[in-house]
Amino acid sequence: MLRRGSSRTKQSLAIRSWLALSPQISVILFSQHHSAASFAKSFGSRALVESDIDFTFLGVPFFHSMVAKSRAFKSDIYVFMDTETILLPDFVLALNYAHNLDDDWLLFASPRDVPNFPFYLDEDRKHWLKDGQRIRIQELQDTLGSSWQWSCCDSRMVIAWNNGVMPLHHGVLPPFLYGKGVYNHWLINEALSSGLRFVFDASWTISNIALGDSRRQSNHLVKSSNVSDIEKGSWEYDCNSHLAAVYGLSSLHGFNYSAVMKLVKCDGQYLLINATEDFLHTYAYKKKSLWKRHIPNCWRSKTTLACVVRTIKTWNETSGCSLKDGSVHTKTLKLSFSLESLLAITADENKTVVLTVAGYSYKDMLMSWVCRLRHLRITNFLVSSLDYETYQFSVMQGLPVFNDPSAPSNISFNDCHFGTECFQRVTKVKSRLVLKILKLGYNVLLSDVDVYWFKNPLPLLSSFGPATLAAQSDEYNQTRPINLPRRLNSGFYFARSDAPTISAMGKVVRHAATSGLTEQPSFYDTLCGEGGSTRKGDNRCVEPGTNLTVHFLDRNLFPNGAYLGLWERKNVKSACKKQGCLVLHNNWISGRVKKLKRQVISGLWDYDITTRMCLV
Repeated sequence: MLRRGSSRTKQSLAIRSWLALSPQISVILFSQHHSAASFAKSFGSRALVESDIDFTFLGVPFFHSMVAKSRAFKSDIYVFMDTETILLPDFVLALNYAHNLDDDWLLFASPRDVPNFPFYLDEDRKHWLKDGQRIRIQELQDTLGSSWQWSCCDSRMVIAWNNGVMPLHHGVLPPFLYGKGVYNHWLINEALSSGLRFVFDASWTISNIALGDSRRQSNHLVKSSNVSDIEKGSWEYDCNSHLAAVYGLSSLHGFNYSAVMKLVKCDGQYLLINATEDFLHTYAYKKKSLWKRHIPNCWRSKTTLACVVRTIKTWNETSGCSLKDGSVHTKTLKLSFSLESLLAITADENKTVVLTVAGYSYKDMLMSWVCRLRHLRITNFLVSSLDYETYQFSVMQGLPVFNDPSAPSNISFNDCHFGTECFQRVTKVKSRLVLKILKLGYNVLLSDVDVYWFKNPLPLLSSFGPATLAAQSDEYNQTRPINLPRRLNSGFYFARSDAPTISAMGKVVRHAATSGLTEQPSFYDTLCGEGGSTRKGDNRCVEPGTNLTVHFLDRNLFPNGAYLGLWERKNVKSACKKQGCLVLHNNWISGRVKKLKRQVISGLWDYDITTRMCLV
């Protein structure tokens, strides 16, 4: 969250220090926070906000999405760092040295925690001040040098790389949560293990001054909630630790940073040294190879040797950090939120939530559905997992997920499509969950994951008054009434949290519990009477015991999978947009594979399975 007070002041000072280094530096703030734009505007045109990346339901950005999005900005060098980190001119000097290397590279610099930073920049960002008086950079560094503490295993590293030919590492970057530990170390280890780039430690040549608390390694430009940082923090760190333990080359072995080449600056010259060898050597780097060379006479001075020895001694005192230290394979990933707390966090101002239910065989379709809602800026959704695999997958994807203890077991890898016994059991879970949430005081839009959203339907659905349940019609014949027997589709409907709706939904749940069919016939037979005995006109019916009105939604706006042959059109998206569809249901097709293939081929797909990111 973009906090006020001291944290906001620290962020402002940090960003001002970056912009002061060079007019060629631009700053991109990845955030969805409502105040991020005005915060960035205060720094001028060189500070921008980018919100079009993947975030968790709490507003924490995904590191892999940040890295991918950064490539959209043309730059010779990319730098990732915490928003409470001060940089000094030695940062630019070190980057200039790295920029002149013959090949692709990646550097990192560990943070130096300072308990007190009494300096600030003047209005022109040209000079550092203390008590209103200018202070030289060297004097500033000397003052801090006696009090700062190295944090070699801290995730608030500065990581930079050139925009070169080679990728950073083999494989794909897992969906790490930014600011929640491990990911920087994983990236460094993977880059070292892959051998595609020259990787070196620039901690002794870059003053990476961390102003924040080392115990709180989080991004402040995130969504706020009433839940404590402790409650929501553990699962986020567990996710990153789990990903680091099971993905990549470095998951197979630990890697100690003492083996990494160090960039030091002695007597005004940069040296690459190996701190693990018994004898001092300097190295030159050229085209993917390090070659040892004799120390030139000009570097054999006592001051130069003392500088290098001092660096090695400092490293030996602060080293010992490896990927294995920071990552533990977590077998069980679990959110620290109950259903009640998730509802409080995700519901919109009208106390409305969008609910979907999914099992593991539909996890990719679930993510495509989620990505589509994210694209529409719809955040008030909840996911109910039918199995542990889906729950764990959803947690790692940053979804507001809860596990329903009443869900049928042994369905994780079944092909639960229409007509199967598994499908019958799963559908009955949905109505029970909707009833439970209604009783907790929240309106519910139930949407299956195979419903593609073109626009946000909630404004229209919310316009229906109380004691009204609005549901999609499954009727495909254009000339027949849309409320004929058993044409109510229980895969997309809007229910209000009022007494008539709650009472009527209770009847549906009880009817379905004794039925050998899916929940869908129970909806119609309970709310509209067997054979449609309580139908009203061509698009409504009334449940007599509660006086609940069931409104069948306009099929031109809410078409089912067989209406007008939309899925068979050459350009499904164009045809639906021309018609004015709000959603399109991918039903009336048998089998998960066929359903999935039809949706992907049509272009109504918003998730990259390989990178685990939403498509732009």
